[in-house]
Amino acid sequence: MQTSFSLAQLADPDIAVSNEILRKCVHCGFCTATCPTYVLLGDERDSPRGRIYLIKQMLEGGEAATEETVRHVDRCLSCLSCMTTCPSSVHYMHLVDHARAHIEETYRRPFVDRLLRHMLARLLPDPGLFRLSLRLAQMARPFAALLPGKLKGMVAMAPRHLPKASAMDRPQVFPAQGERRLRVALMTGCAQKVLDPKINEATIRLLTRHGCEVVVAEGAGCCGALTHHMGKEADALDKAKANVDAWWRVREHGGLDAVVINASGCGTTVKDYGFMLRNEPEWAEKSAAVAALARDVTELLRDLGLKPTGAAGKLTIAYHSACSLQHGQKITALPKQLLAEAGFTVRDVPEAHLCCGSAGTYNLLQPEIATRLRDRKAAHIAGTGADAVAAGNIGCLVQIAGGLDAATKDGRAMPVLHTVELLDWATGGPKPPALQA
Repeated sequence: MQTSFSLAQLADPDIAVSNEILRKCVHCGFCTATCPTYVLLGDERDSPRGRIYLIKQMLEGGEAATEETVRHVDRCLSCLSCMTTCPSSVHYMHLVDHARAHIEETYRRPFVDRLLRHMLARLLPDPGLFRLSLRLAQMARPFAALLPGKLKGMVAMAPRHLPKASAMDRPQVFPAQGERRLRVALMTGCAQKVLDPKINEATIRLLTRHGCEVVVAEGAGCCGALTHHMGKEADALDKAKANVDAWWRVREHGGLDAVVINASGCGTTVKDYGFMLRNEPEWAEKSAAVAALARDVTELLRDLGLKPTGAAGKLTIAYHSACSLQHGQKITALPKQLLAEAGFTVRDVPEAHLCCGSAGTYNLLQPEIATRLRDRKAAHIAGTGADAVAAGNIGCLVQIAGGLDAATKDGRAMPVLHTVELLDWATGGPKPPALQA
């Protein structure tokens, strides 16, 4: 693709990167076949190729984003399926993130939209505020019909039963069982430890059982992905710096072999910290070093070698491949291999490349499209006839669970679990509560 940025524009390092990305695009359109919004809507502007044209026009003009550009960029899930499909290696993720930052800086959204996005950016990354907001949503449920559209959907998505906070998510060190093989920091996250603290508990048991000393670092928190994908760059970079600082201290006081992440949306972002902070000299080297240490939990288990006990039942598992894992981190077969090693029968989900519609805050900000994608995904999962479904990202787990009740024709509940809960059980941990009914 030809571009026409001025020399003054190209002096901006972000424009320079976007220019390189744009010039790699050859208009082939392979991306349209695997883009969820294009598959649903059939609008060229809701395909990666169409959005690239809109972003190019916006950035080259150097002016405020238009309503049309904002509408179609907002509809992008950042599922990154287009990056898997693209034969020209167009780094769409960095381009659309730059576009969102430009939109946030130059476009004034309607008041209700601004308020909603501000609320999500403030509440979701803060476990205390997020827990409080969910309690309030539970109280508001009887009055949901009186609420505006998107707020009504948020109240409906709030879990009816909120688990207690886990003591294992507090800063501390969990010693390895037997000989220590690795010393790792576990990213406990933000929303996950409110919605399903069992995931971190299972991860810690699993890792210590396989010879890891696990550190929950003081000062580590939200990865910054949520605000990063909303274009709120300053906030996202502050969160990234807090994590880099926290894990750097762990490294300096006892060493650090890996930063383990069990929410793949967070993992994609942490692995990109070196790029995100590349323009800040005092952070560039440390952030790149931390990013190089980042591992999805399945990557670490592959290196450690899974030790199944044979205790797990012979269940059939439908594996949902989270977009941030298969497209963002290029981890596809590994989780299924580990589940098979653990004794489970694993079935693929049809249209595995298409997003479930969760995508961070997407299901809250674009509920109509997200619901169509959720129901499509849930129908495919139910059609596998599996006993349960596993995935490696909390957003997917919540999203899919919301669609499975209607999708299972025989009224049979299909448990939705994180992959580590099954692997923990298969290597000597407790049977997941979702499977005990």
